[in-house]
Amino acid sequence: MKTVDSINFANKRAVIRVDFNVPLNEKYEVTDNTRIRATIPTIKKILKDGGSIVLMSHLGRPKEGPTNKYSLSHVVSEVSKQLGVPVLFANDCISDDAYSKSGNLKSGEVLLLENLRFYKEEERGDETFAQKLSKHGSIYVNDAFGTAHRAHASTAVIAKYFDKNAKCFGYVMAGEVASIDKVLNQSQKPFTAIVGGAKVSDKILIIEQLMSRADNILIGGGMAFTFVKALGGKIGNSLCEDDRLDMAKELIQKAKIKGVNLCIPTDAVIADNFSNDANKREVEINAIPDGWMGLDLGEKTISYFGTIIKNSKTILWNGPMGVFEMSSFERGTQQVAFDIVEATENGAFTLIGGGDSVAAINKYNLADKVSYVSTGGGALLEYIEQGTLPGVRAIEE
Repeated sequence: MKTVDSINFANKRAVIRVDFNVPLNEKYEVTDNTRIRATIPTIKKILKDGGSIVLMSHLGRPKEGPTNKYSLSHVVSEVSKQLGVPVLFANDCISDDAYSKSGNLKSGEVLLLENLRFYKEEERGDETFAQKLSKHGSIYVNDAFGTAHRAHASTAVIAKYFDKNAKCFGYVMAGEVASIDKVLNQSQKPFTAIVGGAKVSDKILIIEQLMSRADNILIGGGMAFTFVKALGGKIGNSLCEDDRLDMAKELIQKAKIKGVNLCIPTDAVIADNFSNDANKREVEINAIPDGWMGLDLGEKTISYFGTIIKNSKTILWNGPMGVFEMSSFERGTQQVAFDIVEATENGAFTLIGGGDSVAAINKYNLADKVSYVSTGGGALLEYIEQGTLPGVRAIEE
C-alpha cells in the first residue's frame, strides 16, 4: 500500500482530499473536530518534509451553489488551531485567485479551497473539473476514507491525472484500508462478526459477504425479529420487515450449508411502549405477547454472545444490539462492547465500524480499548460488500 511515508514531499505541493465535513452550530463554529484532528498527522508529515499543501473537502449538501452556510471558511480557524500554523483560504476551488494562491505557496504553507460541492461537477465525477483540481499540485493524497465509496471528481477521477508514483493514501485512509483488509483477508480464527441495527435489508449484502469468511455471525438489534418471525416465532409488535422473511430464511439456510454459526437471540427484553420508562420484562424471543416489542437482548443471549466474543481472535462489530440510546435497553449493546474490549486485551483484532456502533463504543468511553474504530460509516460497509472502493482503486491503479 502506497502511503505518504513512501514519498518525500520536499519542495513539492500536495493536493490532499480531506474530510472536513464537520458539524457547525448556529454561529458557524465547529462542534466536533474529530475529522479535522484525524487528518493532522498526514498534513504534518508533508510539512515536516518541506512540502506545501492544498486541502480540498466537502461541507454539507448545498443545493443552490455557493452559500455562506456551507462555506469551508468557517473551519479555517479550527484547522489552524489543530495544526499550529495559519491556514490560508481560497474562496473558490478552480478560480484564477485559487490557482494564484496555490501557485504561490511556500514550503510549510497550507491552503484550504472552498467547498467542492459548490460545483455540481464534483458529484458527477466530471473529468474536466477533476483535471482542473489536479492543477493545484504535483502529488495527490487521498485521506478521506468516509467519501471513498463515492466516484466523485475529487476522490476517484482526479487520481488519473497523476503518475502512479505521485499519488498515495494519507494516514487516515491507510489505517482504514489496512484494518478492513486485516479483518476480511488476513483474519485469525475464530472470526466473529456482530451485526445489528434495525433492518435486515440494510445488511443483507454484508451478511452474505461475511458468510464466506466468518466462523460466527451474531445477529442483534431490530433486524433479529425478522429472523425470529421467519422461523415461526411470535414477535408481538416488534420491528419486522415482512417482505424480507424469505430472505431471512435463505440466509439461515446458507449459514447451515457453509457451516457458519449464525446466532439469533433466544431471549429479549420487551416493553409495552417505545419509551425509556415503559413497563419491561424478559421473555423467550419467539414468544413475545401482542402489544409488546423487543428492544434489547435478554440475559441468556448476552451470556452466549459474550462466550463467543471472548473466544474470538478477529471481531467485526457493525450495529447495536438494542435501543442503546435508552438506558433501560442498553445492556445488550453495552455488554457486547465490554466483551469486545476483553477480547482485545486477550490479543484479538477488533474493528468497530458503522455509525451506531461507533456511537456506542464512544458512549462507554472504550474507543481506545479496541484495535480500530472506523470513521467510514457507509464507506466501510460498501468496502465489505464490494471488496474495494472507487477512491481506493484510483490510488492503486
